[in-house]
Amino acid sequence: MIIEREQDVTAAALEVMRRTADPRLREIMVSLIKHLHGFVRETKLSEAEFREATAVLAEMGRLTNDTHNEFVLMAGSLGVSSLVCLLNNGDNGNTETDQSLLGPFWRLNSPRVENGGSIVRSDTPGQALFVNGRVLDKAGRPVVNAEVDVWHASPVGLYENQDPDQADMNLRGKFTTDADGRFSFRSVMFVGYPIPTNGVVGRLLKAQSRHPYRPAHLHALIFKPGFKTLISQVYDPADPNIESDAQFGVTRALIGEFVRHDEPHPTAHDVNAPWFSLDHTYHLEAGEAVLPRPPIK
Repeated sequence: MIIEREQDVTAAALEVMRRTADPRLREIMVSLIKHLHGFVRETKLSEAEFREATAVLAEMGRLTNDTHNEFVLMAGSLGVSSLVCLLNNGDNGNTETDQSLLGPFWRLNSPRVENGGSIVRSDTPGQALFVNGRVLDKAGRPVVNAEVDVWHASPVGLYENQDPDQADMNLRGKFTTDADGRFSFRSVMFVGYPIPTNGVVGRLLKAQSRHPYRPAHLHALIFKPGFKTLISQVYDPADPNIESDAQFGVTRALIGEFVRHDEPHPTAHDVNAPWFSLDHTYHLEAGEAVLPRPPIK
């Protein structure tokens, strides 16, 4: 089509997109053109703004590497990650779900740990945390031999790939649920932390006068054939940023109960008071077990 006016550009692009052989890709691309061209018209995007936008995308690509993913960070900061999660889980967004954001820090091949073991692998000062988890199906039956991958930030708010003072795979571990669907481990109490702000996302937050903090949370990825892979986070309601997560990830179903104990631990005699415990139940939906692509290596 020879373009004669600005409306012709959208018509020509839609004509091409409708030739896409794969039905789902065709649906996505047609909708993308409609909304993207509509956005350009609605905002009256200037040539300078367009050049700046393409430069920002290029910068995000340069910032993404084996230990940092700027695109995942941006998706969360725009609420897209949370929206996709909620639309695809909990009866297509109609009910509560244990599903949550994968985040930019999940790694493959976390070390296997026996139930009751510790995921602390280097000197990590902090108050002891004992986690008891249970994995159930939608009918309330225990899910046996599920693989549970857990990870969280340190008491200073850093994941081990961000912190040269932590050992590789510190505060990460992979467990297997027992005959009752249970798993357990020992760690240290974590805190909320700021997302990386030395890139495009940081500039956006500053321009919007937004803080960069995520409330304290524990990640879990649960894998078992016959069930949809569960990606979850459990948040500490005592965190001061529980209602203003920079990544829009906190839902009511994901708020846990981190109990403080001021008496000695009944069995771990090396633990000083206070210490914390978390008992939490995860629910799996029937579906295909597929591992996501790790955002970092």
